[in-house]
Amino acid sequence: MSLFFGWDLGLSYDRFLEASGNPVHARRWEVVFDETVLEPEQTTLLGSFTRKMQVLCLAGVWCGDCVEQCPIFRRFAEATAAIDLRFLDRDANPEFRNALSICGGNRIPVVVIFNEDGQEVARFGDRTLARYRHLARAQTGAACPTGVVAPPQDLQRVVVKEWLDVFERAQLLLRLSPRLRERYGD
Repeated sequence: MSLFFGWDLGLSYDRFLEASGNPVHARRWEVVFDETVLEPEQTTLLGSFTRKMQVLCLAGVWCGDCVEQCPIFRRFAEATAAIDLRFLDRDANPEFRNALSICGGNRIPVVVIFNEDGQEVARFGDRTLARYRHLARAQTGAACPTGVVAPPQDLQRVVVKEWLDVFERAQLLLRLSPRLRERYGD
């Protein structure tokens, strides 16, 4: 199965929230989005991206990990025309849920980055290292946050950085691709 097929099925951020959730879900995502601020150097870095990145995110509006991380991707997409971001609902798309399982589980969010030709460049999910460290230290409560309470800002800043590292790595892979350099003469 070609994962790029999901690109055609994917929805914009706003359309995904509208189609897949309810106002309570949308509000949780909105709170995290409003609290997610890119540092000036992060905005500059994203603005320097030159290669088109088609980003597909498998997610669930009800998922606390998605609430805490998917708004970050929207911030990235707003900062550069190079990122075209789409979302697929995990529960409505079992073929993608199964193809993107992690450690045998249906974890989300999972991000797949494609180049302009629909070839997979990178895949990452479900939590960044900082988020896993935070959960390991806590050792209490549910294994999956509910998204009812926004994540601590210091943790969120680190998670933004870690996700930006994933996106930057993919951009550099594209930027240094001999095939694409030949195509664009750079």
